[in-house]
This record gives sequence, structure tokens and C-alpha cells, in this order.
Amino acid sequence: MLISPEQIVAFLAAAVVITVSPGPDNLMVLGMGMSRGRAKGIVFGLGCALGCLSHTLLATLGVSALIAASPLAFTALKVAGGVYLIWLGWGALRSPGGARVEGGGLPDESLLRLFGKGLFANSINPKVVLFFLSFLPQFVVPGNGPVSWQTAQLGLLFTLQACVLFGLLGYFSGAIGKWLNRSPRAGLWMDRIAGTIFIGLGIRLIVAR
Repeated sequence: MLISPEQIVAFLAAAVVITVSPGPDNLMVLGMGMSRGRAKGIVFGLGCALGCLSHTLLATLGVSALIAASPLAFTALKVAGGVYLIWLGWGALRSPGGARVEGGGLPDESLLRLFGKGLFANSINPKVVLFFLSFLPQFVVPGNGPVSWQTAQLGLLFTLQACVLFGLLGYFSGAIGKWLNRSPRAGLWMDRIAGTIFIGLGIRLIVAR
């Protein structure tokens, strides 16, 4: 059974804002595109985005296993995940902004190597693992089918939107990077919006039954 249109809309609204908010991955994509050209920016961005598939697998297996093994353990995961999201949100709200995109100092590498580097860097990032474990489950609706299948669909949806957005970041890297460097308040407001979403999702995850 496929997730509902309402789930898709709510999930994408949060996922898109979180993906475009200034962070290590998208700033590296912008920097790569600015210094090495559109093609390398796009390829590196696609590698970063597809690294989310490994986190989707872990979230799907981990959440399902916890539900099957212990409702108490799943509740503990929800609370821990909610606290983690609130902590991320508080950090984003306190951020001074001013994110800058550096276009120089990056080694010249092949497209395949850059793709692999982006894929590997995202796949082994423990912060992304924690984010997926806390973010995906709260968009699962128990009555809409198996939790594992819904979690997998949400993870794939996150990966697809990340591929599109990171690809666009790589393609328009020059213009976007210069705009961010000239407009530090743009990054500041993106942090504020993302921080508010993180905190709201964290509270929702903790109080949801």
C-alpha cells in the first residue's frame, strides 16, 4: 500500500526546507560547482543525495525491529529522537547565520570519484543516521499499512527530493553561491525556518501516541 497524498505533502514540505537549509552537504555541493563546474557539482550532489538510501535501510530495519521487539524501546527511541530534533532546532535558531560558500581549494577529481566521495561521506555520517531514525517515523500512519514499508517509501521520497535539489544546487551553483555570499541574512532566515520545523517535529514526536 502506498503512502497517502496527505503524508507525501506534509513530508515533502518539511524535507525540502531541511534539505535547502545551509549545511555541510549543500555548501560543499555549491563550492564544488563554483570551483569545478556544473557537471562536477551535480555529480557530487547526486552522490550525497543517494547516500540517504543507506540511512533509509537502517531506519526501516531499525524501527520495525524495535516495534516488533519492544514497544517500550520504540517509545524510548521516539523520545530520544524528539530531543535530538529539538536540539538541532535550538542550534539552528541560535545560529548567527552568515554561511559562506568557498569555491577554491578543492582538488580536481574525476566525476566517478566525486560521486563516490559524496556517496561515502553521506553514508557514514552518524548525524544523518540519527536524523533519519527520528524524522521518518513521525510521518508514518499506523492505519496506512506496514510501518517498515511506509518508512521505506518516505526514505525513498526524501532521497528523490534531495537528488533534485542537490542537482539544481550543482547546476546553479555559481549564481546561488554568489547570492548567499552577498546575502548572509538569507542563510540566517533559512536557519530560523529550519530550526522552527525541527523543534515542532521534535515536540510532536515526543507527545504523539
